[in-house]
Formats: sequence, structure tokens, C-alpha cells
Amino acid sequence: MTWPDCSSCGKKQPFTVFATGAVSQILAENSIFGVLDPQLVSRRTVAIDAPFYPLPGLQARLFAVPGKVPLFLESGEPDLNVEGETTVGIELTAGTRRVYYIPGCGLLTDILAARLKDADAVFFDGTLFRDDEMIATGTGHKTGRRMGHMPIAGEGGSLDALAALNIRRKIYVHINNTNPIWRPGSEREHVEDRGFEIGFDGMEVRL
Repeated sequence: MTWPDCSSCGKKQPFTVFATGAVSQILAENSIFGVLDPQLVSRRTVAIDAPFYPLPGLQARLFAVPGKVPLFLESGEPDLNVEGETTVGIELTAGTRRVYYIPGCGLLTDILAARLKDADAVFFDGTLFRDDEMIATGTGHKTGRRMGHMPIAGEGGSLDALAALNIRRKIYVHINNTNPIWRPGSEREHVEDRGFEIGFDGMEVRL
């Protein structure tokens, strides 16, 4: 099998990858990430909790959230709630507005809850509705928590945890195709009745 050379296909465009030190090392050590053409894609390593400015007037800050190492780096049973540089959220602030994007999170700790409290918007890990969803649907053999994702519903779920934080807009993202909230139904209605939104491709949020 041969791969086409799309260097002249008109599909390339420049952008910058902002990453923690650990993720920058992963990108450098794995040849598959060579698809990020260094002539167009610049890489910038940023420290946890250090502010940087991807655009004028927009301050960003990466912060650690509970999770685990990527699947391809697992060796044995991983720590499921380690707070390091491989599972992070991002805080975006502009003027008085404060927004968070957290597509993967294994646990909503007291420290993380305090950070998110009173935010203008939080985009949060909505991978699975129930912890045993992959097992119940026959699409996998791991629970959501084993994969590094806290479920939406059930004991210790993100629905109850986030509802208590007075967040202006709460939006679920990174929704797995087994998660029933992506289509009309009782689970979606339950989430929306609690004041949450379901993210979708092309969604625009104005604050």
C-alpha cells in the first residue's frame, strides 16, 4: 500500500500546536506525528498554569485534570486519576469572560470544582452517559472510568457535580457514539432539563 503525497494538494495550512512538555515529547518521539509538517506547523511548549496568548486579547492557561496516560503508553494497570501533563484542560479568558474546555476528565476534584465555579461556560467531557455503557452495548470491555472519563449520570457523575457550580453555560463535548444524549430521547431530555447543552459540529457560543 502506498500513501499519496499531498504536499501540493492545497490542503495544508499553517497553525501552532501549544502543548505541555510531556505531550511535546510524545510528539517528538513518535514518527506518526511527522505528518505535522514543521514548515507549516510550529510547536510551542507551555508550562502547566502558565498564561500564554494564542491571539491578541485572549489569555490561555493549561491545567492538569485527573486522568491517565494515553492508551498507547499504558503499561499494566495505569493510575486512573493522576494529575500530570497528559490530561489537561484549558482556561480561556478575555476581558471579564472565563471559559473552560475539558474534553477528558476522570474525576471532578474539589480543586477543579473551585476553578470552574461561576465560569461563563464550561465545555466538559461527555464521552459516556453511564459508566458501564461500552460493556452494556457490546462495543467495549472497559468502563468509562477505566478509560479516564467520568460518566454523566449515576453516582459521582458529572451531571450532579457540575450542576452545583453556578456555571452560566454547561456544554457536553467529546460525546461517544454509544452515548444516547447525541440523539432525541429521555437521556437527552434529562440532561437538558438540568440546564446542560449538547455540543455539536459547527456550534457557536456567544457570551
